[in-house]
Amino acid sequence: MCGLLGGQYLGLSASNNRNREDSWFKSLFVRKVDPRKDAHSHLLAKKEDNNLYKIQFHNVKPECLEAYNTLCAEVLPSIHRDSGYPCELVGTWNTWYGEQDQAVHLWRYRGGYPALTEVMNKLKSNKDFLEYRKERGKMLLSRRNQLLLEFSFWNEPVPRDGPNIYELRSYQLRPGTMIEWGNYWARAISYRQHNREAVGGFFSQIGDLYMVHHLWAYKDLQSREDTRNAAWQHEGWDEVVYYTVPLIQHMESRIMIPLKASPLQ
Repeated sequence: MCGLLGGQYLGLSASNNRNREDSWFKSLFVRKVDPRKDAHSHLLAKKEDNNLYKIQFHNVKPECLEAYNTLCAEVLPSIHRDSGYPCELVGTWNTWYGEQDQAVHLWRYRGGYPALTEVMNKLKSNKDFLEYRKERGKMLLSRRNQLLLEFSFWNEPVPRDGPNIYELRSYQLRPGTMIEWGNYWARAISYRQHNREAVGGFFSQIGDLYMVHHLWAYKDLQSREDTRNAAWQHEGWDEVVYYTVPLIQHMESRIMIPLKASPLQ
């Protein structure tokens, strides 16, 4: 009898093990969905407005940079001032340290994607812009852009007097970590407001994905150094750095000088 029961037990145990193995193997091919989750854009972006941002990176032929800046100063502010275009030039810069002979433009579209579409359609019949684009093409080595949303816990970029230098810190995050990044920085931003250095924080929607951009303003490079070092005196800043660094795949810093036409000086 004992031998019979023992044999039955071993048979059941082996069968259970096979079932568990089959379940584990099948789970590899099942997409798990948590119904409590929502899109990053809904969880992290500001709810009270419908702003969309576009950031442009233009790599200019070194011998053409001055002519390029002059061309931009003639055309971009006119679009910014025209109330018929639901967009604003937030800032325009040349990179000082980082990628050389580069221009960076940041636009805001009040009204989201419909506003972006409206602007793009109107520019197709804007003779000055079409001529600008034609001349610009002769001066560029390459260009790329991204569409961004604004983190809910960051300031909205507003015009400011200068002179300032600006730092654009760009982070390529590991896929799936954007919410975690946002949770930590929602607390961390309070440590970086004391000298009004925080300008804006954004995350990508189109272009390079899981990309975060933090824009900072400083009086000069020494002010930047002093301000960043002072953050370590705040309790909790070290914890933010400790837990967010592993979320990053790649990071880059640009020090930028505003052009005369830039609302951010």
